[in-house]
Amino acid sequence: MELATAFISTTDYLEGEKMSPIRHEYLGGQIFAMSGGSEEHNRISGNIYASLLTHLRGSGCKTFIADMKVKIAIAENSSDIFYYPDVMVTCDPQDTEKYYKSFPCLIVEVLSPSTQDLDRREKRLNYQSLASLQEYILVDQTEMKVEVYRSLGTGYWSRESLGKEDFLELKSVGLTLTMADIYDEVL
Repeated sequence: MELATAFISTTDYLEGEKMSPIRHEYLGGQIFAMSGGSEEHNRISGNIYASLLTHLRGSGCKTFIADMKVKIAIAENSSDIFYYPDVMVTCDPQDTEKYYKSFPCLIVEVLSPSTQDLDRREKRLNYQSLASLQEYILVDQTEMKVEVYRSLGTGYWSRESLGKEDFLELKSVGLTLTMADIYDEVL
C-alpha cells in the first residue's frame, strides 16, 4: 500500500472512491492505495464468498467480497477508518449504507506477503474494536493455514490456528468449511 501525502475528509474520501479506478483504504485522514491480488488470493476469497453466499441466502445476512468497505468509527472527534476486507458478512438491519458497512459479524482477509503484517496487527486491532464483529479470519494463500480470532464477548479474543486436516467453523454464521472448500483449485 502506498501513502498519500495530503489529509482528506471522510466525505471527500467516500466521494473520490466512487470514481477512482484504484481502491484506497482510509486511516486518520490519509489514503493508502491498494495493490491487486494474485490469482490464488482471488480464488480463495471467491471460494469463501461463494460458500457464505449459498449458506446465507434468505437469512437476512449479506455477504460482500473485495469492493465493499467496512467503516470503523474510532472516536467522536477523530477520523474514521475504512478498509476493504476480502470477504465480509453483516446480519445487522442497521447496515443500510450503500458504499460501506459498519456492523459486520465476520471479516476474512487473505494474507499477501506485502500486507500480512498489516492484517495481523493494525487491521486486527481496528477490526476488533467493532462491537458487532464476532470472528476475524486470516487465510494464508501459500499453504493450508488459517488463523481464527473469535470474540469472547468480554473484550477478549481467542486465537486458533488451523492446518490442512482441520475444519474452519464460522460460529458467527453457522457454517463449517473444510480446507478443501477454502483452497479449491489453489493448493
